[in-house]
Amino acid sequence: MMMMLEAAGIQPLTDFQRSADQDNPRGYFEFERVKKLKDKDTDWLKGTEGKVVKVISALLPYLPADYRYQVFFMRRALPEILASQRKMLVHRGEDPEKISDEEMGQYFERHIAQIEAWLNQQPNISCLYVDYNELLSDPRAQIHQINLFLGGKFDEERMVAAIDPNLYRQRRN
Repeated sequence: MMMMLEAAGIQPLTDFQRSADQDNPRGYFEFERVKKLKDKDTDWLKGTEGKVVKVISALLPYLPADYRYQVFFMRRALPEILASQRKMLVHRGEDPEKISDEEMGQYFERHIAQIEAWLNQQPNISCLYVDYNELLSDPRAQIHQINLFLGGKFDEERMVAAIDPNLYRQRRN
């Protein structure tokens, strides 16, 4: 998503602190201060209008209510999320068996339901749910919806060209 939005001409807010690795060979497009939203570190939001910022779902409720947000909420097949998380844990030298896929899946499902309910109650947030799997299987239809959500002014072909199918490694059966 971040690569597509950057290809469309939307500047990503990133500090380049987390470099590319085997899990994300094109990098993470992250801004470390986002992780401090929970601690009410929000001064960095000033001047971010028109930029795109990656925020994990668990931190969305800590966004200050005095800003307006357009949120792309990426949905992905749960087995792929679990496989991806497991592989990342292995690459970081952590025990992937610490919690079972069943337990982690239940946690993710509860978390997503809570965040989606919260998003639907926020008057300052407009949200577009984007299905990751559909985005990769039929990018033009999904990208058209993304572009419409953003006002319809972006080059959809440039966004499509930013998709690298080789990065889609944890596929569901």
